Amino acid sequence: MKHEPAGDMRPGQSDSVPSDALVMVRGAVVARSGERQLDRVDLLVRRGETVTIVGPNGAGKTTLLRVALGLLVPDSGDVWRRPGLGVGYVPQHFSFDATLPMTVARLLTLSTKATAAERAASLAEVGASGLDDRALQELSGGELRRVLFARALLRQPELLVLDEPTQGVDMAGQVDLYDLVARAAASRRAGVLMVSHELHLVMATTGRVVCLNHHVCCEGAPQSVSQHPEYLALFGGVPHGVAVYTHHHDHAHAASGAVMPLSHTDSDHDHHHHPHR
Repeated sequence: MKHEPAGDMRPGQSDSVPSDALVMVRGAVVARSGERQLDRVDLLVRRGETVTIVGPNGAGKTTLLRVALGLLVPDSGDVWRRPGLGVGYVPQHFSFDATLPMTVARLLTLSTKATAAERAASLAEVGASGLDDRALQELSGGELRRVLFARALLRQPELLVLDEPTQGVDMAGQVDLYDLVARAAASRRAGVLMVSHELHLVMATTGRVVCLNHHVCCEGAPQSVSQHPEYLALFGGVPHGVAVYTHHHDHAHAASGAVMPLSHTDSDHDHHHHPHR
């Protein structure tokens, strides 16, 4: 594909978009001050799929999210989004003026036209019942993340976009929030596009990982990416003493992350995944 001025895909190009695609980015280049934040990056998120972007600080992860959402037009490359795509977005940072108290209910009212019953149901789904009348500045880090997630769900999203959704949350809360995201997405058959530093925590709930360092270093199933030389060069593997959350499956993965049926030899071995330390 030629790197022409960026924008929506031109006539004929969208013919190659998978039928279940929600967002597709091709060859995105974003440069600032002569340096490329994104260098010919591709991204695809399908309905019902969870894609997690990992990478070091300054690797362009948030920039890629903004390109995918249409908040930033790349210098070159193409972006396609399903027409009328409903997006629920949880930002990495959420700032508010502590001198102007705002309750949780007011925040949700400003964000959507949801009824009181719908707001209560959304807060209940994320484990934040009873916070309606609380001021935002009174919330803990975990409570605020749950409220922001409830706000995203009120938009009835086809695509959930989460930038470091567990920012400021302790380890136990992080595991709970990742499980919550997985359950909410599954119940809606929504796609998920997420930025996370905790690959060892999202392994059980993510289908595909994109390791980004301005360009795509590697991509595939979480188990494959976690063992890829470029990923190990950036992160050095799983921190000592931290359990890896994985899942049981009846298939294998190629180095690319593609699903492959187990051979007879493979099936002779125990293929259950357990937390590794």
